[in-house]
Amino acid sequence: MGAWRPTARLNVLEKRARMLRATREYFAATRTMEVETPALSAAAVTDVHLASVQAQVCSKTSYLHTSPEYAMKRLLAAGSGDIYQIAHVYRDGESGRYHNPEFTMIEWYRINYDHHQLMDDVEQLIGCMIPARCVDRSERMSYQQAMQLHAQIDALNDPTPLLLGALQQAGIDVPEAIYHDRDALLDLIMAVMVGPKLGRQRLTFIYDYPASQAALARVRGEVASRFEMYLDGLELANGFHELGNAEEQRARFTQDLQQRQQRGLPAMPIDEHFLAALSYGLPECAGVAVGFDRVMMCAIGAEHIDEVLAFPYSRA
Repeated sequence: MGAWRPTARLNVLEKRARMLRATREYFAATRTMEVETPALSAAAVTDVHLASVQAQVCSKTSYLHTSPEYAMKRLLAAGSGDIYQIAHVYRDGESGRYHNPEFTMIEWYRINYDHHQLMDDVEQLIGCMIPARCVDRSERMSYQQAMQLHAQIDALNDPTPLLLGALQQAGIDVPEAIYHDRDALLDLIMAVMVGPKLGRQRLTFIYDYPASQAALARVRGEVASRFEMYLDGLELANGFHELGNAEEQRARFTQDLQQRQQRGLPAMPIDEHFLAALSYGLPECAGVAVGFDRVMMCAIGAEHIDEVLAFPYSRA
């Protein structure tokens, strides 16, 4: 087959179009405004787990967004009300069975929602997109419950050596560099021991992650008001009861930069426009990002993300 051809079959691309149409119809029915924000920004993501794609534009260094989150929250602070966006986003170094450096993200925000109400919203949208996969009501459990059930560990209280031992006992190769990194060990346990067991026959929501993994979510004691959604062992969504405190958010960005320095990663410019919007006032809200291409994979039973993309990076 010539490299000029799409990797997705035409009937898959037709289904993709129908699912995008169903998405827009759902948000129209729930009176949610579609917005567009720039893919290019002078700032970048600070998260140590994400790598921004750099570009030179008008002799200035810019970055392609890994998510439209910061810009959308600026709109929320300006009084937009409920909003959504279907955006192409970019992440360097992410390529493989479930990853393409450029992919489609559906991101939206609900005013006066918490993360539990937003889980209901996500379930309804996925039910509109792939109704045949969402006949039964979703399964919901806390992060602590999921780790106990599928890995027999107490994710909030077990000491770091016990987490390392659980991985090694399961025959999982653990990089020596993370032997003493509790969150990295928890991430590995979730990725290889727990996540693949989630979302079998129905959607599974995992909520209340450890406070140390809050990202941009609010923290309540030892847990963060954050959730992820799984189907067929694949993580499809990540949602937060959004943090609105600018000082706390700046502190988290600063901590990210310190961790980047410790790991030998490049420092990233903080988005000052976003922090200014938080200082002005972010309304009470919850937000979520859904990986549309992975939802497509679940919809057709695809083994590789290339099967649902017209032209993956290898053919771009």
